[in-house]
Amino acid sequence: MTARIERVVTEGVVDIDGTEHKVENNTWIVGDDDEVIVVDPARDAEKIMEQVGEREVLAVICTAGLPDHVGAAIEVASRDEAVVALHPKDKPLWRETWTETWPDIDMEDDGVFEVADVQLDVMETPGVTPGGVSLYCEALSAVFTGKALQADGPGKLGGEYPALADQLTSIGGRLFTLPLDTRVLAAHGDEVSIGDLEPHFDDWVSGSLTRVDTEAADDDEGPLPDGTKASGIKLNPGDD
Repeated sequence: MTARIERVVTEGVVDIDGTEHKVENNTWIVGDDDEVIVVDPARDAEKIMEQVGEREVLAVICTAGLPDHVGAAIEVASRDEAVVALHPKDKPLWRETWTETWPDIDMEDDGVFEVADVQLDVMETPGVTPGGVSLYCEALSAVFTGKALQADGPGKLGGEYPALADQLTSIGGRLFTLPLDTRVLAAHGDEVSIGDLEPHFDDWVSGSLTRVDTEAADDDEGPLPDGTKASGIKLNPGDD
């Protein structure tokens, strides 16, 4: 049977450094009529499993260790004893939600998950979190980007960019190497394509994301909120 992608939207509140933020999360389900992989199970396991139905859950993949990415991970995985996957650098974040258990799989760059007749390729895309990943499905022309890249550009955490230089490196060096018609399916917001977002990359690098007044600001070389400069961004993460 042909694999397909389904979306479940959940709502809730996330506490970041003592401040509550209302958020909507996309949980993505990839598979066919028999088996699925669940990506970023946010907080409402019942709603997610209602969409899954009788299909077998093979794996639960969390693109980040943040509460609104892992909040329903254990419950969604438990019915079918599915494995839970997370990048090891995000384990400290996972522990803030799940204090007595760990993920089953430590994801690594270029890892592969298979479901139905397609595969999901793991791409390390840190920035918002140290262990942030994206999942590219060439067969379905889609990439699940978590918080790394959203419809309105690079994702934030609590309204801030924790490590913007790393995040832009991930976007330019990994995500924007994908075909332009690739669907961008993020943890928040609407669907766009790589082709919709790629033309804005030079503006992001030049500082448009961090200017208070983008029309008045004319100094692109100033420091970014994470203490780096845009000029330090590496478009190829493999470069020294």
